[in-house]
Amino acid sequence: MTEIIAISLENEMDLVLAHKRSMKVAEKLGLTIATQTTFATAVSEVARTVIDYTNHGMLNIYIDGKIPRFSLMAQIIFNSEARPTRSDEGFYYAQKLVPEFEMSTSGTDHLIIMRIGLPRSLKLDQLKINLLKTFFDLEGPINAYEQIKHKNSLLHKITGEQEIEIKREREINEKKNEFISIASHEIKTPITIVKAYAQMLRMMRSECSDKANEIIDRLNGQTTKLGYLANQLMDVSRVENGNLEYNFESIKINHFIGEVLSVLKHVYPGNEISWNAGQEIEVHLDKLRMEQVLTNLIGNASKYSSASSVIQINSVLEAEQIKIAVIDAGIGMSKENVERIFEKFYRNKEVRDSHPGLGMGLYITSKIVTDHGGRIWVESEQGKGSIFHFTIPLSTLSKS
Repeated sequence: MTEIIAISLENEMDLVLAHKRSMKVAEKLGLTIATQTTFATAVSEVARTVIDYTNHGMLNIYIDGKIPRFSLMAQIIFNSEARPTRSDEGFYYAQKLVPEFEMSTSGTDHLIIMRIGLPRSLKLDQLKINLLKTFFDLEGPINAYEQIKHKNSLLHKITGEQEIEIKREREINEKKNEFISIASHEIKTPITIVKAYAQMLRMMRSECSDKANEIIDRLNGQTTKLGYLANQLMDVSRVENGNLEYNFESIKINHFIGEVLSVLKHVYPGNEISWNAGQEIEVHLDKLRMEQVLTNLIGNASKYSSASSVIQINSVLEAEQIKIAVIDAGIGMSKENVERIFEKFYRNKEVRDSHPGLGMGLYITSKIVTDHGGRIWVESEQGKGSIFHFTIPLSTLSKS
């Protein structure tokens, strides 16, 4: 059985298509005018009745059989809660026109098949049938309505494929996030134990050689780094699942920044951290999460800057928000990297080998800032450094 054409039955305009296409198939087969008209009329009468029941019918016209006996077959499938019968006007009339008329129902699904035998004088074979199918595959629309219908069908198909792809990608992301969450949670326990032993060894420094103390310090530093990475992985999972928790409170911004920088100056002693404090204003934020933002930005500034270079922090009151800038004189970024720097797991290919990292810090940072109602962006030029800006809305306008 070879399908020649398929037409969805949605409205009265499709009756015209059903009739014309049925006529054209019969004509291309070489049937008489009377047979062409009989077959096309039967198809359109059934299609008319189906459209009365639903706007989701489908007409398919096939060549069925094998040498030397072939038949021209029209199949109409539709779904309807109502139960059509052979006595319906269109069905009744079609039965009078074609020699074979079959009607079956399964639940709300209905199937109608009409057949007329094709004369042996047509000398049909599979090659001719394939050529007939190719003709209708390549033939253009017969009117403006069919042209629009084809375009809508193509768009619907593309949309359906995109929806399937989006669903598949969503499922993959969900599984990936679940794995990241479980894995990062599981590795935190052994990291904590190793860290505890490293701390115990540091307390016994006087009993160890200089070489052993050097190894102990490296062990302690690497376990700290592992713990930081595990926390970042857990944060990525929380961000993806919408479970990043906050404890907002009103704080004085200069006091908060000063406390954070006093700690970070010891964490990054290789760089001078300078701060230009703006007006003291109360803001509404989560202290731990905003500390994470500053730590990530200043940590990156230190990582990508030369030793002893200055990292400048500016805070200024602008309209109804505080704008904070972290300025470095480091290696800078290209325009492409600037556009993608806040993407999850994105890493500049130029620094992948020379600077370790997983590309999570700025992604999490941007999420924290936006969850605070602010925004974050970067200005950068290769070889001249970068400026990361972010804003925090004000909770009050009262001065300290």
